[in-house]
Amino acid sequence: MDIKIAIADDELLFRQGLRAILSKQEDIKILFGASDGKDLIDQLNEASEKPEIIITDLKMPEMDGVEATKIIRETHPDIKVIALTSYFTKPFIVNMIAIGAVAYLAKNSTPALMVKTIREVHAKGFYYDEKVFEYIKDGASKGITNLKADSFNGTSLSKRELEVLELICQQLTTSEIGDKLHISPRTVEVHRNNLQIKTGVKNVAGLVIYAIQHNLVTFDKFY
Repeated sequence: MDIKIAIADDELLFRQGLRAILSKQEDIKILFGASDGKDLIDQLNEASEKPEIIITDLKMPEMDGVEATKIIRETHPDIKVIALTSYFTKPFIVNMIAIGAVAYLAKNSTPALMVKTIREVHAKGFYYDEKVFEYIKDGASKGITNLKADSFNGTSLSKRELEVLELICQQLTTSEIGDKLHISPRTVEVHRNNLQIKTGVKNVAGLVIYAIQHNLVTFDKFY
């Protein structure tokens, strides 16, 4: 089954190069490319077939990737956004993840890492390497992750939900979590949906940030 992708970058050569790289992958289908955030939102709203993942540059004219990500999170919450930028710094990473990005890639990343990130996001809902996890943990500890359900403290989570949450944070797939806990993938999905309802977050990446922010999981088990 193809992973449906859209790309947004104001540099035509880079956008075409990325399309050429990804088009060689049998499991990846490029639906469209956009020249900036406004173009991305316009094409997304008009598209009969929606992408599952959007790879967007952050610095673009007309509307940047930050603003576009905010809109996508509100209007198309099931679409996963991978942030792409030349500025791989803690403030950029923490801010983008706080507003809804599920992965973060430097523009000088290798094609292999790009493809791996797409596949990981498709399989697990997010993908953070060790450095990004450290940035999230630091940002969460300083209260700058911009999550909405601050009054929730985790006490209403069941033991099973906490187990599922920890395995999500360890970046296991739904099937892998089910195998580890001896429950069906469908049951894992039910627990994940309940976690999102209870915490007030909109995606799996939000659960990870929330878990770290509220010390609901053991960070040293992630790696």
